[in-house]
Amino acid sequence: MSVPETTTVRLRPLSVVPENDDEVLVGDPETGVFVTIPAVGGVVINALLRGATLEETAAEAEAVAGEPVDIPSFVETLRELGFVDDGAPEELEAVRTAPIQARRWLAGVRQEVIRPFFGPVAWICYAACAVFSVAVFVTSPELFPRPAEDAFAFGDIGLSAVLLMPFSMVSMALHECGHWLAARAIGIRSRFGVDRRLMLLVFETDLTQVWAVPRRQRYGPLLGGMAIDAVVLAVLLGLRLLIHTGAWSPPETVDATLAVWVFVKLTGFLWQCMVFLRTDLYAVMVNALGCRNLWEVKSLMLRRAFGRLTPEQAAELDAASPADVRAARWFRWVWLAGSLGVLAWFAFFLLPVVVVVLEWAVAGVAMGPLAWQFWWALLCTGLLLGQESLAFVLAGREYVRRFAAWRRSQR
Repeated sequence: MSVPETTTVRLRPLSVVPENDDEVLVGDPETGVFVTIPAVGGVVINALLRGATLEETAAEAEAVAGEPVDIPSFVETLRELGFVDDGAPEELEAVRTAPIQARRWLAGVRQEVIRPFFGPVAWICYAACAVFSVAVFVTSPELFPRPAEDAFAFGDIGLSAVLLMPFSMVSMALHECGHWLAARAIGIRSRFGVDRRLMLLVFETDLTQVWAVPRRQRYGPLLGGMAIDAVVLAVLLGLRLLIHTGAWSPPETVDATLAVWVFVKLTGFLWQCMVFLRTDLYAVMVNALGCRNLWEVKSLMLRRAFGRLTPEQAAELDAASPADVRAARWFRWVWLAGSLGVLAWFAFFLLPVVVVVLEWAVAGVAMGPLAWQFWWALLCTGLLLGQESLAFVLAGREYVRRFAAWRRSQR
């Protein structure tokens, strides 16, 4: 379809961020769709956003590229991506990034209010909190969590196990709020969702809009959750240190509750360090290396290493960005060995807790349904394992969708 060169094309409020000398990252923050295009494409989009006609846009693009640019074809590509504002009244829905996710982007806190909490001085304080926690564990190893003991604040194993769920929920909520607040500090919005990593349920903050800002500004939102974790962990350890040095003498239940919180926070903090599970530090690594789709390229290179790459996948790998290929050469093996790290994390932090609860539950169930301990054991065990059950459900849904897509591709 030919378009008169004197017309203008109305685009949605797009962001155009330089990624390197040859490419720009263009996207619609409202829908969460971002693509990398040649730098001359950024020139075209900036001209159209400014209200330039197609003729004026073509002249600007030719001056940069040194040759004529097919503006009508480029506009059609923008239309296919949903970047052209066609005046439709219906509300656009953001791309889903988690099985359970809020539909609207969340703002709430004003940027100028929260900005000081994520400025240079604040980040120095967060780093100091992390160093303090490490120093406490080194100098007072007795404060390092012993899951089989510290996870249970009370003599009643069932009550202690039940309390682990709200403790974990609050801990995850604080972590995700850190992402959200750090995002607001640079003026972008986010939304919350529920996903899984392997067979563990996780909360997550969709920070897709972070790609609308320059690369250096993305680290704050990506590390905001761990910053909050560092502060909370330092405060908890500081209080426990006061108790164990005799400077504070609260009831024993206070120290036991603090021990539970230290266990929960440290477990979550170390989880975020596992870059092979698409955690916060994985996102930081991807941003630092300038990768676009490292996760998929890693999988393709692993398939090639084991001789399972199809011709279609080989073509996809050939078209991958050089940054992804360079990082995937070593990250694929990190990911492959990461299963050992997950097993070690699970064996040290979670397995002892599960064993204690199951032993207690078996003893309660053995009393029979006429005893209240029977029902109390079933209730507590069910609540404790509820998150993992939901993770299994989400995993099942994902595999069903994959199987359905495979069946359709075979027809």
